[in-house]
Amino acid sequence: MRKIVLSLLLAGSLIGLGRAAHAADSVVSALPSDLQPGYQNLDPLVPVGPSAYGDFKPKKGPPWTIGYASNYAGNTWRAAVMDRLMGDVLSKYQKAGLVKKIVVTQSNLDNATQIQQMRQMVGQGADAIIICCSDVTAMNNAIKYAHDRGVPVFSYSGYVTSPYAINVTENIDNGGYDMTKALAEQIGGKGNVLLVSGIPGYASSDTFDKGAMRAFKEYPNIKVVGDVAGKWTDQVAQVEVQKFLATHPEKLDGIVVQSAAEAGVLRAVLQSGRPLMPITLGGETGPSCYWRQHKDWVSTSWNFWPPGNDIELVFDAAIRVLEGQGPKIETITWNIKPLSYDEMTQSVPADCSVDANGWVEPAYGPWFGDALGSFYAHPHDPLTWKPGAAQ
Repeated sequence: MRKIVLSLLLAGSLIGLGRAAHAADSVVSALPSDLQPGYQNLDPLVPVGPSAYGDFKPKKGPPWTIGYASNYAGNTWRAAVMDRLMGDVLSKYQKAGLVKKIVVTQSNLDNATQIQQMRQMVGQGADAIIICCSDVTAMNNAIKYAHDRGVPVFSYSGYVTSPYAINVTENIDNGGYDMTKALAEQIGGKGNVLLVSGIPGYASSDTFDKGAMRAFKEYPNIKVVGDVAGKWTDQVAQVEVQKFLATHPEKLDGIVVQSAAEAGVLRAVLQSGRPLMPITLGGETGPSCYWRQHKDWVSTSWNFWPPGNDIELVFDAAIRVLEGQGPKIETITWNIKPLSYDEMTQSVPADCSVDANGWVEPAYGPWFGDALGSFYAHPHDPLTWKPGAAQ
């Protein structure tokens, strides 16, 4: 009897998994065809089924309070996020009468602190909460807590596995693959390469590395001679690469690096006295300036996760949900875009500084913002919406 019960339970679990997979496939296949490539090679843990907020209605109308439970503030990327969020984004949504204020907290990479801050935001009246780059499961209970009290949670530049969140993120696996493959081609498919990761254990970092290793498998004559953690921080990456170079005198043909760390990697190599090898570029202004001055250094750059656009996109997504636009899917994702030398020079002036700490930001709409409405059942410009408007 026990074996029969166990068999029935297993069969039921398999049927449930099959139904879930079928539902996810149906949601993705219903999206416009030009958006579907963004869902290829996603980590299997990334949720892509129907959103829990398809019929969501907020507890009250605007102006809303938006919580931003940030987990880190110590790099140029996070600084650029805050500049856009508390500047242009807040200004235009306040002007439209949709947002009262944005409440920001910092947890300094402490999960317990971030969880507590999210729960406090719910208790203090936040209408939606945005989180960034978190551990894929650590926030799930806090996300469920918020959901049960009518507060949707949005994760950007990375993902969480909770079915009660909406992820808004680049396809980081494909991004790691594309950047690594481009560097591999530039160095002729052979040689020694160093991998500079982000923060091991975090979704964005591990997923990027997974994509990079997928690309390396296509080049058996490339040897990954080291892997250091740059922690998405130029100062940290510079120190770690300096230590690596000091203890590894062999020739290094290329470096795959996760932004925001390429400026630190560039400084480390230049200060070492070694010939500068190709380094993957993800959008920092300083290294882009060096490329402008040395055209043959690399073949391309990438708009991987432009910080201002990333935060504006997830904020846009949150307002759409509060307006009842009906998100179709749990994760909004897309493939990163290459940036040619000529395109880069349109944003980086000739008198640029290699020491600059900014980011090369593409125009928000053409970058991806114009496509966001395709992920909603009742799309419209969120800035023109008025309470009581028909869907």
